[in-house]
Amino acid sequence: MTNPEMWPEDWGAGPPDVPRPGVPEPRLAVAEAPAVPVPTWRPRDLQDVLDGTYKAPQPTIGRRNDGVPLFYAGRMHSVVGESEGGKTWFALMSVAYELAVGNAVVFIDFEDDAPGVVGRLLALGASIKDISDRFAYIRPEEPLTIGLNRLEIGQALNDLRPTFVPIDGVTEGMAMHGLELKDNTDVAKFGRMLLRPIAEMGAAVTTLDHVVKDKEGRGRYAIGGVHKLNGLNGAMYVLENRSPFGVGVTGKSTVRIAKDRPGQLRRHALPHQSGLHWFADFVLKSHDPTFTEGILYPPIENDGPIRHADVMKKISDAIANAGEQLNVRGLEARVGGQKAVLATALAALVDEGFVAVEQGPNRSKLHTLIKPFEPEE
Repeated sequence: MTNPEMWPEDWGAGPPDVPRPGVPEPRLAVAEAPAVPVPTWRPRDLQDVLDGTYKAPQPTIGRRNDGVPLFYAGRMHSVVGESEGGKTWFALMSVAYELAVGNAVVFIDFEDDAPGVVGRLLALGASIKDISDRFAYIRPEEPLTIGLNRLEIGQALNDLRPTFVPIDGVTEGMAMHGLELKDNTDVAKFGRMLLRPIAEMGAAVTTLDHVVKDKEGRGRYAIGGVHKLNGLNGAMYVLENRSPFGVGVTGKSTVRIAKDRPGQLRRHALPHQSGLHWFADFVLKSHDPTFTEGILYPPIENDGPIRHADVMKKISDAIANAGEQLNVRGLEARVGGQKAVLATALAALVDEGFVAVEQGPNRSKLHTLIKPFEPEE
């Protein structure tokens, strides 16, 4: 390796380019970091905006199964969700894609370890050669500000020129640097210290983060200061887990867009009652520890009647477990939720032949399960 002491003090500058035999040129050229700071307080040239030649940033990193990219080069993103909701798998799918098309990736991990991350990459089909040639795994154990750590990561970034840099474990990373998770000033400081310099080198930087525990009140926010959302200039995805992920099982999460600063991803998504746009259904089929199939299905607009499949499943299970006919009040007590939603789901079960209804005493309606309801894949 190049002697870090020979480097400029700016950790983003890096060593001069050295030919790398056998390593394909990146599909996305990463811009050289400037030798001197750009004077950001100088008035900007607005000519391209005024004359109509300005082109909005387009996502180019990662892919949904229909070919729609997921992340913007040179911008900061976030993927948030509950524990075991598939955040790391979601990011690693884009890592595997970038490696497959000849690009490089640097993975900064404050949570897991190299065997865990590389094992998942191999299970997703990434080749050993691609990982060896164009993938760097960094597991920090001390702050970036200590010793030659800035130069070490700067050298890795300049050697590989990655198009994608996931950062797993923001909470742990901030704690390592003595920063307070709920302090917006500290959140911004962490972004300026680590995220922004990498993005300015041209990579799509993506933090993997947790959501707050309160499902009703979490909205669009990751755990901690609101600046985690406000400070992003790319996109934020929220993963809502439907089925747990694990070895030998099929995990499922709904992928929603909570923020899209350049505005080019929402047009590939569908509006949702939550206020977040439905971008994809993330399905991870674990066949065994060495083979995992990741799929990002695009959203499908349903022009048919509203069915509330999750509530239909609950109603079906409630009648089956009761072992007897249930009236509407009995279903409400067992299923819960909004009465209007339950009524719509129950009507769909009757219309589709899963539940039979007959007149009961005192003008009640009694419901019998004809066949169990299972939501479609």
